[in-house]
Amino acid sequence: MYLLGFDVGSSSIKASLLEAATGKCIASAYQPKQEMPIMAAKPGWAEQDPENWWKYLKLALADVLSQSGIDTVAIKSIGISYQMHGLVTVDQSGNVLRPSIIWCDSRSVDIGNKALQHLGADKCLPSLLNSPGNFTASKLKWVKENEPEVYKKIYKIMLPGDFIAAKMTGDIKTTISGLSEGIFWDFSQHKLSDLIMQEYGFDRDLIPEITPTFAIQGVVSSKAAGELGLKSGTPVAYRAGDQPNNAFSLNVLNPGEIAATAGTSGVVYGVSDVVKYDPQSRVNTFAHVNYTPDVTRLGILLCVNGTGILNSWLKKNVSGTMDYNQMNMLASQVPIGADGLTIMPFGNGAERMLDNRDTGCMITGLNFNIHNKSHILRAAQEGIVFSFQYGIEIMESIGIKPSVIRAGNANMFLSPVFREALASTAEATIELYDTDGSRGAALAGGVGAGIYKSFDEAFQTLRKMETIDPDKAKKSAYMDAYQKWHDQLMKILH
Repeated sequence: MYLLGFDVGSSSIKASLLEAATGKCIASAYQPKQEMPIMAAKPGWAEQDPENWWKYLKLALADVLSQSGIDTVAIKSIGISYQMHGLVTVDQSGNVLRPSIIWCDSRSVDIGNKALQHLGADKCLPSLLNSPGNFTASKLKWVKENEPEVYKKIYKIMLPGDFIAAKMTGDIKTTISGLSEGIFWDFSQHKLSDLIMQEYGFDRDLIPEITPTFAIQGVVSSKAAGELGLKSGTPVAYRAGDQPNNAFSLNVLNPGEIAATAGTSGVVYGVSDVVKYDPQSRVNTFAHVNYTPDVTRLGILLCVNGTGILNSWLKKNVSGTMDYNQMNMLASQVPIGADGLTIMPFGNGAERMLDNRDTGCMITGLNFNIHNKSHILRAAQEGIVFSFQYGIEIMESIGIKPSVIRAGNANMFLSPVFREALASTAEATIELYDTDGSRGAALAGGVGAGIYKSFDEAFQTLRKMETIDPDKAKKSAYMDAYQKWHDQLMKILH
């Protein structure tokens, strides 16, 4: 018996096939091999064609099925993880009406700010737990204002994972967790938000039917089965945004537990059973995957847009022929603080923790007689860590204090420099696990389909690979470097 999971990112689509009894990953693959393009017709814009997600999902799945050689009849569930906050619009025939406005697009910042001013923070925040900000609802309002002919044709709006599930099953549905990440959910009333729907003038019919996060949400249609090479009738039993799903994949489900990722963007994600929100919406509160109106499980999310994308940019434009391991080795040859060189990693759209400002990436303190490529690589990794620390301090102000951070052994967490700097600066132990988003989605699909009777059963085989403790001897040096970085950030923001 096998479980299939997909992780629909903005860089690539990953598929993993797990053996249900052992949790062992039988095969995994991602497509495309080069990063998917992001269209930016104007500064601050970011769009992708949803049909490309479907195309690359099919290619990744074909790779997995070829590697494994299994009979697809043995696949008993499908789980989907997806990039959060994207807007997909379709007509009544299911045709995509325009490219998806994705998570790092900044065009609707002013729309969200005006809505917050009009509604008032005292009314808005206790209900939505966030400012309308630059989230999916505000993106839809932008379409309504700027592309009225497109807006008139919209039958349903979807998040990226809803779109993929609809392509598989023919059923357009969403979840409470998904609605909350789009700022459509009223936590005080436990229903679709009348507040935001009325403020933006949206028809409730635009919102899909709500399905539980863990449940048989539909089955693979005969049409999709032909395209995917799967058996028709295979249950789609889970969907969730990539950060709640990453937390799930690390068995972060209960109050006080913390997960982190450091891929294209970076996230620290803590679970709470108490309604908490940042009055400035610099960190955000969403319904976690195991949230129900009766059981409060909220994810407090710190997002740094410019994380691995900075490291990727350096690889393409600065490092020459080096791979990431060689870049990490070179960075490790430079002392903490990179001899006074600092980098702000904010070059991937408006940063929520900076009050939705798009400051761009900045390099300061560059000395042509001292600094070289290794300093730039070190300063970049430290800059990412320090942006995490700045956000963690905001989280601490609303009661989320990480002492142990769980992460997958992937992306920036593969770098010894990054791991040591984060553990020592945040004074938190880092636990690395052998998992990722697509594998977590596969396990979650097993829960949703009833193959696993509990979360504990699903995670019996989760394996911790490594523990990184804070280096107390280096704490002072890291904090000195962080203070210099922080001082530079304050000059930018004020």
